[in-house]
Amino acid sequence: MAREKVSWTHLITGCYKGRSQSEPKKVNSKIPSSPRKSFTDFNIPGSPFSLDISNSSIGNNLHVFTLAELKTITQNFSQNNFLGEGGFGPVHKGYIDEKIKPGLKPMRVAVKLLDLDGLQGHREWLTEVIFLGQLMHPNLVRLIGYCCEEENRLLVYEYMVRGSLENQLFRNRFSASLPWTTRMKIALGAAEGLAFLHEAEKSVIYRDFKASNILLDSDYTAKLSDFGLAKDGPEGDDTHVSTRVMGTQGYAAPEYVMTGHLTAMSDVYSFGVVLLEILTGRRSMDKARPIREQNLTEWAKPYLGDSRKVDRLMDPRLDGQYSIKGAQKAAQLAYQCLKDNPKSRPTMSAVVKTLELMQSFDDIPVGQFVYTVSPSPSRDKPETEPNKKESNEETKTLKLDDDDNDDDEKKCNNKKKDDEMEGSEDDDEEKNKKDKSHHHKRRRSPGHRHKSTISPVHSETSLYKYFNNGLNSPKRNH
Repeated sequence: MAREKVSWTHLITGCYKGRSQSEPKKVNSKIPSSPRKSFTDFNIPGSPFSLDISNSSIGNNLHVFTLAELKTITQNFSQNNFLGEGGFGPVHKGYIDEKIKPGLKPMRVAVKLLDLDGLQGHREWLTEVIFLGQLMHPNLVRLIGYCCEEENRLLVYEYMVRGSLENQLFRNRFSASLPWTTRMKIALGAAEGLAFLHEAEKSVIYRDFKASNILLDSDYTAKLSDFGLAKDGPEGDDTHVSTRVMGTQGYAAPEYVMTGHLTAMSDVYSFGVVLLEILTGRRSMDKARPIREQNLTEWAKPYLGDSRKVDRLMDPRLDGQYSIKGAQKAAQLAYQCLKDNPKSRPTMSAVVKTLELMQSFDDIPVGQFVYTVSPSPSRDKPETEPNKKESNEETKTLKLDDDDNDDDEKKCNNKKKDDEMEGSEDDDEEKNKKDKSHHHKRRRSPGHRHKSTISPVHSETSLYKYFNNGLNSPKRNH
């Protein structure tokens, strides 16, 4: 049966002419009854000069924006509204009100601008418009509209408040870690989005499933975005789609990398990698780690098959606050998704069923919250340790430094204090005689370069008695 070819002349109007702001685009509310059209349905005879998606089933739910409108929405693509940048190009947030687009309720949006010097181009832009213009699901990001003026290609999406899963797992180091239940909710939502694509009437292979392409709304509902590399699945008796190898290192299935044969099981493998990232809090590829730990799947596989070793995989930022049964089940699921043989991997519908069962696991330990304050240094020394204080003072007076005259002065002051304490018992004359008749020879301290002498210390003082065994200072008779 011959496939009907649709010329690009029926797809996008005025792509190279621009659209006047005075020409509001009316959105056709009629739901298309014809089967979903794919990229291969279109005849692409070179550079198009007159294309109109709005007149086809693809544009039924899409608005056409002018470049001037998008500049107004994003405040001329202000750096203050910059959200990030991917393979397609930079992304800015903006706000649409009724004055800018009549008939469209006020909302926040994300505007993605094609980088003309980037890795992607018009083909990826059109692929995304074709897929998201027809596919609708709670776990797929909503494409609101597009802009095609001269060489400019832009896409307008719903704004996702929580950003990407990548940001939540790896970049927000100063914020609280995602709790276990939230991680499992994200995993389930992403799995449901993939399952929808695989089980559609005309299946879709996502081909670029990774943490940065999973966006999160305010309640952490996961939605797949960036369909620029998506491909239609095999049809009829075909078992795979042969295509140029594209994707992200660390996520792509090994058989796809080696042969270029793309199947739904390639997405399953990528899902297993992302599930590992959710469990461990580690990136799929991390050059900053030791060599054996740089590739997440290679490092984690020996632990995945043994339930007794699962705790070695878990993200330490969870601090043990996770379901043990759920972690073991998730690790086993990741192990199955990462099988080298594609036929041994589960389907995404089977993955969804497993994750749904895990949502009810409630064996999460409830830990006591402890708020730790670092003690500030106190000027007052504790009264409960007088002996230790005195010992420290006495020890310090005997630490010799040949180049430091201040130590000698401190030692002399301590000697005078001791002499005054004993002056009530001895006569002044006896004390003077003893001071003249008893002296020390300073013993050379090991490690000192120069010879020095210690100040005289009275033989009957408390200091001399305390350190009598450690000092070799015989009395000398005059």
